[in-house]
Order: sequence, then C-alpha cells, then structure tokens
Amino acid sequence: MNENVPTLEVVPKKSRFPKSVPYIIGNEAAERFSFYGMRSILTLFLVKQFFNPTGSAALSQQADAHANKLNHLFVMVAYALPFIGGMVADWFTGKYKLILYISMVYCVGHLLLSMLDQTLNGFEIGMLVVAIGAGGIKSCVSANVGEQFDASNQDLLSKVYGWFYFSINAGSMISTIVIPETYKYFGPKWAFGIPGILMALATLIFFLGRKKYVKVPPQGVNRNNLVFITWYALTHASQRKHGESMLDVAKNSFDPERVEGVKAVYRVMAVFFFALAFWAVWDQCLSEWVLYADKMDRHINLGFTSFVIESGSVSTVNTIFLMVFIVVFNYGIYPWFDKIGFKTTPLRRLGVGLVLTALSFVVIAFTHKSIDNGNTPSIWWQVLAFMILSAAEVLVSITGLEYAYTHSPKSMKSTMTGIWLLVVSFGNLITASVNGLIEDGGWWARNLKGANYEWFFVAFISVFIVAFLFVSPRLKERNYITDPYLDDTARSKIIADTNNL
Repeated sequence: MNENVPTLEVVPKKSRFPKSVPYIIGNEAAERFSFYGMRSILTLFLVKQFFNPTGSAALSQQADAHANKLNHLFVMVAYALPFIGGMVADWFTGKYKLILYISMVYCVGHLLLSMLDQTLNGFEIGMLVVAIGAGGIKSCVSANVGEQFDASNQDLLSKVYGWFYFSINAGSMISTIVIPETYKYFGPKWAFGIPGILMALATLIFFLGRKKYVKVPPQGVNRNNLVFITWYALTHASQRKHGESMLDVAKNSFDPERVEGVKAVYRVMAVFFFALAFWAVWDQCLSEWVLYADKMDRHINLGFTSFVIESGSVSTVNTIFLMVFIVVFNYGIYPWFDKIGFKTTPLRRLGVGLVLTALSFVVIAFTHKSIDNGNTPSIWWQVLAFMILSAAEVLVSITGLEYAYTHSPKSMKSTMTGIWLLVVSFGNLITASVNGLIEDGGWWARNLKGANYEWFFVAFISVFIVAFLFVSPRLKERNYITDPYLDDTARSKIIADTNNL
C-alpha cells in the first residue's frame, strides 16, 4: 500500500441562513414598532383623555383600574387570536397569504386609532381591529421562521430565534422612545398615526420577500387534528381500555401517529401552564408601571448629560436589557453552565425565570409603597425592576417560543405556537379581571389598594413556583427537531402497539 497517496478529507458543508430571513426579521421589527409604539402611551392616554382628564385624586384608583383593564383586554384579544390564525393558516390559507391579508387589516386598525381619538367607543373599535391584526398574524410569523429551515441548517434555528426576538425588541425600543415624545409634542393623532405608517412598511417588506420564502401549503381540514381527536376522546371516554391514556381511545377511528402527536402537544401544554404566572404580570410593565412612572422622579443624570424621560419611554430599558441578555445568555451563561455539567434545559430556564419574575414585583411593591407614602422615588428603582424582569423574559419567553416549535409535530407548528400565545392571553385576562374588580369597588378595591396589588401577584407567582418544583421532574420532553428520526420511530412503535391490541 502506498502511504504517500493523499487522502481526501470531507469538509462538512457550512450551514447558511435562508435568504428569506432578512425579510422576516425586517417585517417583525417594523410590526413590533407599530404594536409597542401605540401600547407605550395607551394606558396614559385612556386615563388623561377619557377616564380622569382633570387629574382628580378621588377618581385615580378607579380610573387607573379602568384603563389597565382595557389595556389588558386588548392584549388578551391580540394573544387569543393567534390560536385561530394558526389553525386557519394550517388548514386553509397557508402562512404567507394569511400574514399578508391580515396585515392589511392591521393597517386599517391603526388608521382608526389616529382618526377616532376623541370618542371612547370609536377608539375602542380601533383597538379591536388592531388586536385582530396583531393576533391574526402572530403565530404564523414565528412559525414561519422555523419553516425556512431544514436538516442542512437546523443547527442555526436557535440562533435565528434569538435574532428574531432581537428584532422584536429593536423595533419596540425605538418606538418607546419616539412615540411618547410624539404624543407629548404633537398629540395623539400623530402618536397613533406613526405606528400605522410603520405597519404599512412592515406589510411592504413582507411582500417584497414573497419569492424567497419556503411556503408550506395548507393541509386542509381533516379528521386527524387536535380539535377532532380531543373531542372524540372526550366523548368516547367510556370505551377506553384498562391501561390506556385518555387519548388512546381515539386510535380506533384516527391515525394512531396523529394521536401520538396530539399527546405531544398536551405534554407541551403542561409546561406552558406554568408560564401563565409570568404572562399574568409581564404586560403590567406597559400599563400599571407606566402610571407609576408618571409619579416618580424621572430625571436621569448620566454625568455627561441629563434629561427627563417620559413615563411611556421607561420601558425602553426593557428592550435594551433584552438585547444585551439575549447575547449574554446564549453565548455566555448557557454554554458556561453546560460546560460545567449543569445543562440549562428548558424546564430549568422556566423555573429560574419565574423566580426572577416574582423578585421584579417585590421591587415594584416597595416602590409603590413609597409613592403611596407621599414620596417621589427615583425612576432607577423601576429600571432595576425592568432589569430583573428582562432576565426573566429571556428565560421564559424566548424559551417558550422555541419550545413551542421544537416540541410539536410538523402538522401542528402554527397551532402549537398559537397555544403558547393563548397562555399570554389568559394571563392578561387574569390581570384584566383583577383590575375590573378594583374598578367596581368593594372588597378588592379596599384590599388591593397601593402596594398590596403587587404583593397579591407575588403570592400568585409563588404558588406556581411551588407547584412547578413538584411537577417539573415528572414532565416528559420530546424534541421533534433535534431527532430527525422521531416521526419514523414513533410510527413504528404505534404500529407495533396497534398490532398487539
């Protein structure tokens, strides 16, 4: 054998990002500008324009609660509709068409906000249309990211979701600086109109990338889906054999593999349930916290410059912290823990995120107490709370967004993302309900007055943390992306089990 004959070394092909990614990222940044821009002033505008225009102290608690309730109901609708939008895209339209057409509706909603800012009923119609637009496309946009990848570049999926989330916060950061200043100097028409212009830009960017997207066609309505399989299992529970799970009875009339897929969805939903505690409080940083900031010392002195920050712009620090923490966590903290043998699994990230969420509300509780005592605490206390909450958001929200896609079957990607966003909706429904009870007076208004409001939610989150410690070790995980043979393996096992019946 001639040892001098050179051998050819096979060089692995380097993974590349899909060409469609820049259009998706650009669209998301502009759309998030429009959404968070209008939200940065929404609660303050409702209070000053409709519920307490004279600034009466006697009306303050009920007016604030009313505005907070409407804000959280708006978010509830916006995050409930992705579940429906996901199913419509999967069954009828495909993601591309649904995103494009509903984005046009979204633009109309912003137009209504800027035109109907003098009448509450008209303004509420605009809020509803914006919620329909934002909610209708939301699950499809994030799921559309995952569909641009295949086996050749799936190792980049985690990074692109990080950049996707980065674009969300880049758009919201700029908007929370620009829109409150616009509101202060030019009034609500421009403050609500500029987000509409950015939404039109987002729609245009998405349209320009139409030839670059991987467009997965709709699968049509068939019996083998989450809704029909679950309904069948519930209505035929009496036919279940000893040792079978609740859903196994559906294997008699449905594709056994799809039934296993539905089981996977419910396993993921068990994880999502604990994120409910996070989403019941997170959106308060764009509603209740804005009203607190209006009563704090917002003078910022950085040594080389000083200025007074608008109350609606304080949330800008959230996006700054997020963009920093995304890099720090993905390229520093997670790899370091993995290196020392303590793997940062999604469940561990979620648990730590819930603890940090409760801690951020402890800071706000003490700040609120100081305001109630007649003090004017520094806005830096709210900045500290935002820093803690931003770290929690990286651990809970980004993890959940990726988890929704990677731990669900191919046929349910958009639907699963919609379920994740439905958790956000339920969280806001809880907060809206609490504020509604405060608005109506009575026991809730007396006992959740002042800082007791924050302590109530600290206790609420703590209950979830304790339950998570008991349940999380028993939760099973199955990743449909990292194991390319999962579907085939599951199919073989199901067929074998069916033959043994």
